[in-house]
Amino acid sequence: MAGTLYVVATPLGNLEDLSPRAASTLKRVTAIAAEDTRHTKPLLTHVGSRAELISFHAHSSEAALHRILHLLASGKDVALVTDAGTPTVSDPGARLVAAARARDIPVVSIPGPTAVAAALSVSGLGADRYLFLGFIPRKGAERRRLLDVVARSEWTVVLFEAPPRVPELLADLAAACGADRPAAVARELTKLFEETRAGTLAELAGYYAEAPPRGEVTVMVAGTGKPGRDEGPAPPAPPAPPDREARARALLAQGMTRRDVAEQLAAETGITRNSAYRLVNDL
Repeated sequence: MAGTLYVVATPLGNLEDLSPRAASTLKRVTAIAAEDTRHTKPLLTHVGSRAELISFHAHSSEAALHRILHLLASGKDVALVTDAGTPTVSDPGARLVAAARARDIPVVSIPGPTAVAAALSVSGLGADRYLFLGFIPRKGAERRRLLDVVARSEWTVVLFEAPPRVPELLADLAAACGADRPAAVARELTKLFEETRAGTLAELAGYYAEAPPRGEVTVMVAGTGKPGRDEGPAPPAPPAPPDREARARALLAQGMTRRDVAEQLAAETGITRNSAYRLVNDL
């Protein structure tokens, strides 16, 4: 019989948050797949585990993946852990879980801490529904698109960010969502210097620009909606874009020159004159 892959949540910082079930699992499995073995080794020392540590991270080779799958296929139990919190949440562990499931290897969750839920619980922001976006790109079109997603979201949005980039993220969020949008920043959850600060995006951006944060950081932004608020009817759908080819044919049929048709088509549809000329010449 195949072994079992245990997906084990580990403490965000305070080792007392490790559940008894998680501790016993880490002690009895044959091997532990860890995002950073140097980070996980003190945890195994704490619980008295002698399991083999295997490095498994975002850049691990196929050979590393197949080594773990071979252990499972041979009947050995393996635990999957991340540096802190629940594996596969903003973490490469999903690749291993998917590969195990594809081979009908049992996968069992050992639940526990997650920074997303911990931060939301002390933020004061609504958490009946929320949107988790993890780490967003540092720049470019995808960053702008996701900032717009945050700005438009009905629900609280949760983000992770590296400490040095938090002031820039908050400033970008204030520009996208409005300076007065409520938000909260939680850092070093469960650790000695734990801090959760709430305020508007402008206030938080100003504070962290003067006092750059350290440690693990979770940023939360309030959604646009309010409990019980009647949003009213949905706005009408935008009109369908005009059929440019059909319009060009109709204008040509009226006896207009190709140049005049192209110029009118560009004015009516918003495409460039060069694109309009090409479209007309292709007819």
